[in-house]
Amino acid sequence: MYNETIKFSLWCDFLERDFINSEFIDLIKNKTINGATSNPAIFKSAICESMAYSAMKEDYKKKSPKDLYEILATSDIKVAANKLLANYANGDDGFVSLEVDPNLYDDSEGTYKEGKKLFNAIKMPNVMIKVPATKDGYSAMKELIKKGVSVNATLIFSVDQAKECLDAFEEGSKAFAKRWPNSPLPKGVISIFVSRFDRLLDNDLKAAGIEAGKYGIYNATKAYKLIEERGLSNVRALFASTGVKGDELEPDYYIKELLYPNSINTAPLSTIKEFIKTSHEPKEIPSDSSISEFFNSCKNAGIDYDEVCQKLLDDGLDAFCKAFDEILKSLQ
Repeated sequence: MYNETIKFSLWCDFLERDFINSEFIDLIKNKTINGATSNPAIFKSAICESMAYSAMKEDYKKKSPKDLYEILATSDIKVAANKLLANYANGDDGFVSLEVDPNLYDDSEGTYKEGKKLFNAIKMPNVMIKVPATKDGYSAMKELIKKGVSVNATLIFSVDQAKECLDAFEEGSKAFAKRWPNSPLPKGVISIFVSRFDRLLDNDLKAAGIEAGKYGIYNATKAYKLIEERGLSNVRALFASTGVKGDELEPDYYIKELLYPNSINTAPLSTIKEFIKTSHEPKEIPSDSSISEFFNSCKNAGIDYDEVCQKLLDDGLDAFCKAFDEILKSLQ
């Protein structure tokens, strides 16, 4: 764990075969990271651009593109899970996430079945199945938790989404505990996306005289507080999309600003390297009143919170679906 005092974890938002067998090991050994995540965009870059997958592609070239993708992805996830297994055994996170086909975002049964299929293919206890936070996704999350599968709820932009995920995790956990009363509960993380708000809104906020680089921080803080107040022992807030584009903010800005107790930050490799150059103190959590004042100012400036969250969710789903489809196309 990066900061044991406040139970703050740092996970790497990047996986690629050569990296997993080299630098990834050092990051774990040095206690820089204690977890990892992947998504369709990350695997698109790895599978389509890295030569490390050439041999396996040739070995399984008669497989369908989807089956071949699953073989490549689950192979990487299993190796990464093995590298993190000591962390998991010691209660120091040690999870690695793999996302279901994002095209199933409106198919609860399809999402659940694919999540179980991927989890069973990897056969590692420290794997999280990543599920988009949609209406059908919530149902799949509940069923996966109920069956003992740890879940990473992804693409959370609104506080309402975070609440729906909490409800799904709580219901699934209760059902699991009822059936297996002496077994540890499966884990859940609620991945609140941060930087995409600021990239979308900062120019408008500046024009209205409102401080830039804060919308994503304050929104994530609202969701974090909700998660902490619910007090589910097996669920934590995870701050995602914490890389910085451009030069206006420091590269590790979103890690430093969200260095909160009992939280996780999953960041790109370059962001993590920048963050660990110096030591950092835990961040004071903004008050409810300061957050409300900020969002009231944004509302008065014509920014509709619900519309913004829906746009970012739609854009996120579209980007992940396109990346996944491009992977399959490249494997034909």
